Amino acid sequence: MRFPLRSNPRIANWFYGFAPPERGAIVLGHRRVYIVPSRLGLLFGGTLGILLVGSINYALSLGFALTFLLAGIGIAGMVQTTRNLVQLSIRAGRCDPVFAGEAAQFRISLANNGDFDRPEILARHLASGSQCVVDVGAGSAADVVLAVPALSRGWLPPGRVMLETRFPLGLFRAWSYVEPDCRCLVYPRPEASALPPLALSAQAGGSRAHVQGSDDFSGLRSYQPSDSPRHVAWKSVARSDSMLTKQFAGDAVADLWLDLRDLPASLGLEERLSRLAGWVLAAERAGARYGLRLPGIELELGRGEVHRAACLKALALFEAK
Repeated sequence: MRFPLRSNPRIANWFYGFAPPERGAIVLGHRRVYIVPSRLGLLFGGTLGILLVGSINYALSLGFALTFLLAGIGIAGMVQTTRNLVQLSIRAGRCDPVFAGEAAQFRISLANNGDFDRPEILARHLASGSQCVVDVGAGSAADVVLAVPALSRGWLPPGRVMLETRFPLGLFRAWSYVEPDCRCLVYPRPEASALPPLALSAQAGGSRAHVQGSDDFSGLRSYQPSDSPRHVAWKSVARSDSMLTKQFAGDAVADLWLDLRDLPASLGLEERLSRLAGWVLAAERAGARYGLRLPGIELELGRGEVHRAACLKALALFEAK
C-alpha cells in the first residue's frame, strides 16, 4: 500500500505547509504549527469531564469552580505550547564533508526574536530518528546538530526535520516541519590501501620517481606499507606501539598521477572511486605531489588540504558517461 504523502508530492507539500527545499531563514507562522492533546492531556480532559458531571449531578459550586479553573489552566497551557513555536526562525548552518559510511552532521540554528524564552524545543530528523533538545532564550539563538547517515557519495540533503514542544504542562503536543535548503558533500568511502606502485604512476602520467635518499635525519612520519623495513624507527615502535618511518633530508616522494583508467576494468565504478579516494589520502599523508585524472576531468599535480579537498570532491561528484 502506498501512502498519498509519499506518492503525491502536491499532497505532501499541502500537508506539510511548504514546498521543499526552503531557502534562507524559515519563520514558523500559525498555519504551519499543529497541535493535539498528548496522552496526559487526554487524561486531563477526561478528568475535567468527570468533575463537570459530578458537579452538575450534585450541584456543587466548588466543583464547578475547580472544573473551570483547571479548564482555564489547560487552555492557557495550550496557548503557551503553540506560542513556543510560532515565529521561531530556522536557518541552516554549515555541514562539513564526510566519507560514505559516516554520519553527516547537519547544523541548524533556531533564533528567537521574541522577548520571552522558548524552552524544551525538540528537533528530530524524520528519516534517521536523530534528535536534539534545546532551550532558546529571549533574543538569542541556539544550534542543534542532527546526525544523518551518509550511505553513498554525492550531495546529501538533510530531508525533513520536525520541531516539537510540549512546554509548559505537557498537556498538548505542538509541532511543525521544515526542510532547510542545504546539503552535505559525501566523499567516496576510501579503500584502505597504500600508494599505487611507482611504475604504475610513471606509466600513467610520465612523472619521474624520486628515490629516497639517506642524508641527514630530519624527523619521523607515519608508516606506509610501501616503506622499507630498514627505515622503520623500531625504537619508537617499541615505546609507542605505533609504526613510524624515519624521514631524511634527502628524501623525496614520487609525483603521482592517479588515473581512473589505470584501475582494473573488473572493478565496479564505485570500487574504483573508493580506491582512488584511498590513494589520495595516502599520497597526502606521505607528502607526495599528486594529480587526478578522470574522464573529462584533470586536476594538476599538487598537495595540501585544498588540493586534497578538490580531488575528493571530483571523485564524489563524478558521473560516468
